[in-house]
Amino acid sequence: MAIKEGLRPGGRSARVQESVHSAVRQLLQEQERTSVTVPQIAARAGVTPSTIYRRWGDLAALLADVALARMRPDSEPANTGSLRGDLRAWAEQYLDEMSSEPGRNMMRDVQCSQTPGYCVTILGGQLQVILDRYQGSGQALPSVDRLINLLAAPTVFRILFATEPMQIEELHELIEIALQP
Repeated sequence: MAIKEGLRPGGRSARVQESVHSAVRQLLQEQERTSVTVPQIAARAGVTPSTIYRRWGDLAALLADVALARMRPDSEPANTGSLRGDLRAWAEQYLDEMSSEPGRNMMRDVQCSQTPGYCVTILGGQLQVILDRYQGSGQALPSVDRLINLLAAPTVFRILFATEPMQIEELHELIEIALQP
């Protein structure tokens, strides 16, 4: 249920959302996530706990909403001048960000999201920007789905379930596979 579509941008609803999101981010920097509570968030945000429960339902949904907001890119993926270079820059940054403690926590929170597929939409949008740069270049371009399946999926799996995240060399090998027609 997180944020309903059609709300006035910049209105009271947006101010409440930003205040609550900011409170969550601050509290997560100050203390262990397992000790963060809805009443703490509400007090820090200047709202009542019932506002949070009415809007997000529970703490897990709120943490997922904050994590999804953090996943939205601030800028376009790096433009290195080559498809291979752009994919390397994107994949290396993704690996670095997601294998950090905040990145792993963000991925765990997103699992509770009530908007399944949103992460794929975000990643797919970033990868499509890269692919669009090379449309008409004469080179065969992989699909966004191929890139997600060969780059993002194994990266996430290794971060969440292996003892060590993927090594950069392994990531580069996957990029080479993804670029094969």
